[in-house]
Amino acid sequence: MFSKWVVDIPGLQLIMAILPERDKQIYPEIKRVGDNVIGIPTQCVQSKHVNRTNPQVCANIALKINSKLGGINHVIDPGVKSPVFREPVIIFGADVTHPSLNEYGIPSIAAVVASIDANATKYCARVRAQNHRNGKDAQEIINDFAEIVKELLIEFYRANRKLKPTKIIFYRDGVSEGQFDQVLAHEVRAVQQACIMLEKDYRPRITFVVVQKRHHTRLFCENQRDEVGKARNVPPGTTVDSGIIHPYEFDFYLCSHYGIQVHQL
Repeated sequence: MFSKWVVDIPGLQLIMAILPERDKQIYPEIKRVGDNVIGIPTQCVQSKHVNRTNPQVCANIALKINSKLGGINHVIDPGVKSPVFREPVIIFGADVTHPSLNEYGIPSIAAVVASIDANATKYCARVRAQNHRNGKDAQEIINDFAEIVKELLIEFYRANRKLKPTKIIFYRDGVSEGQFDQVLAHEVRAVQQACIMLEKDYRPRITFVVVQKRHHTRLFCENQRDEVGKARNVPPGTTVDSGIIHPYEFDFYLCSHYGIQVHQL
């Protein structure tokens, strides 16, 4: 059906599908056909959100559609823009998602994204299938990592009129403390190797940050008037890099955005 639409509607940019409810069969099939067969972005919406609209839901869907069509949803205020953007900088993000133990034959999926503009608002992505988990342990180290990074550096170069980034900031999710040394030995070296593959003397500065979201540390404002929102959270952007951090590792706590849920303590 989708293939017929492509033929009948030249220049089709996006397909919106209205689903009767959350469906674990229809939704992934729509995504598979859109991404892998016809190469057109898709946006799925549950019928209940069409029959009874909600401003927050509509805004969320509009942001998704705008992003899928190549638009920009957020831009850093020039007045508070970090000095890091004074020179060409590329920001990477990487993670690996794993199947459950009983999903035999299903590979892990590694995804790497990288910014391709001066404001870090547009991103390009690469996805690779990893080996299926062997026994209890799943492979967290990303295969072919240097090649992936090289491809994304080339995308940045092309999008910025042959300008090479002088700084690389890499955010890596999904790594436990026991895997720090393994990631440092393999993935950081792979980033360096990717740069050398492009140009022998190309050695941009690299900042590699391992992101860990699952912790039990809660930050509170010393003064109640500084609390933000219903969750009474610390203001977004709050950074703590002393006192409660790891005694040996170089780490910090960051509240990166507003809390959208309230949890009872």
